[in-house]
Amino acid sequence: MTQLGFDTEGFQSFLSARQEPEWVTAQRNDAWSQFDEQPWPTRRDEEWMRTDIRLFKLDKFSMPSSDQVDGFDQISPLLSAGVDLGGSVHSHNGICVYESFADDLKQQGIVFGSLDSLVTEHSDLLESTLLRAAFDREDRFAALHASCWTGGQFLFVPRGVHVEQPFHVLSSLSDGGVDLGHTIVVLEDGASATLLVETASSTEEAEGLHCGAIELIIGDRANLRYVNLQNWGQRVWHFARQKAVVGRDAHLQWTSAAMGSRLSKVNQHVVLNGEGAQSQMNGVLFTENKQHLSYHTQQYHKKANCYSDFLYKAALQDKSHTVWRGMIKVDEEAQQTDGYQRNDNLLLSNSSRADSIPGLEIEADDVRCTHGSTTGKVDEEMIYYAQCRGFTRKEAMRLIVTGFFQQIFDRITIESVRDALGLAIARRVRDYE
Repeated sequence: MTQLGFDTEGFQSFLSARQEPEWVTAQRNDAWSQFDEQPWPTRRDEEWMRTDIRLFKLDKFSMPSSDQVDGFDQISPLLSAGVDLGGSVHSHNGICVYESFADDLKQQGIVFGSLDSLVTEHSDLLESTLLRAAFDREDRFAALHASCWTGGQFLFVPRGVHVEQPFHVLSSLSDGGVDLGHTIVVLEDGASATLLVETASSTEEAEGLHCGAIELIIGDRANLRYVNLQNWGQRVWHFARQKAVVGRDAHLQWTSAAMGSRLSKVNQHVVLNGEGAQSQMNGVLFTENKQHLSYHTQQYHKKANCYSDFLYKAALQDKSHTVWRGMIKVDEEAQQTDGYQRNDNLLLSNSSRADSIPGLEIEADDVRCTHGSTTGKVDEEMIYYAQCRGFTRKEAMRLIVTGFFQQIFDRITIESVRDALGLAIARRVRDYE
């Protein structure tokens, strides 16, 4: 099968093979026009000034196709081990290769599966939300995704339905693979669900591109637990826009862990769109070698009496670099806002670097908003203390790093997720003299 490039000819061939509803095709065409007209972001742009993408070349990659799915069965998930799942979807190189969904949940009106097929089967359900309720096209990467997404997932939970079993999504890449997946979750009023999403590469050396997006639409009094593990190989370019819209008296717990990729540029925004809305955003970042991870986050309070809690922790070794730029934004009508934001960084080598930039933009006058950031190295006295009790230096470093992340691990209510994240980080820790 001929590989389609990211040019007008390739896009038109891609589009003609999709056979999607007219509104999806129109959406794709509009986004492609924006992609075609926009330049790539540069370090002259404020949001990209600490992230250098000059080595990124889109023409090295091609559109996802069904003949690129070999080897998907050799990739094992981390988050779902020992978990009784309500459903599971696995996409490989942007193509859905496996999906399962419990019949008893389907009978309750829940929809879950590959977005590629569901966008046609449930067109009426998706038309008002897909790439509309939470998505924007602020740069060329976002427009590329909006025009060419494939292999995404959709979870819909009807009004008042509570799902105990978690749902699981695995997106994987082999060498040269491209993933443009779009994950969308819609919880109607009073519903609740848990979704575990993770990414992986066939090998650490596998080169690839991920340009994806997440939309979480949480209705009034609904409750969503969302866990996202980014575990790409260290030659994957990772660009993502992630946004949640939280309704009145609704609750979102969003836990993100990032350990993979060559370079990541992620925009993660939460909009508190109804009175009494609550969000808790937890983040774990662990970097090594020459990895560069950049996160821009926003807690946007649009209505009164809302609460947002943000805690991100990063541990860095070798010559890796993290950038976090966070903002608590409060509209004029969002009185009695309570917003908290904190970023802590632990430098495990003398060559690593963490840029931490918290911010506040407040237009209301009756609010409580606090933010802070810390950056420091491992205390040699702590290592010595552990060694005096029989630990090797490497064991001591693992103990200290695990303890550094413990505050976030304690917030995770799913035991398998806690264990998987802790083990994945511990395996990567090296000792430094």
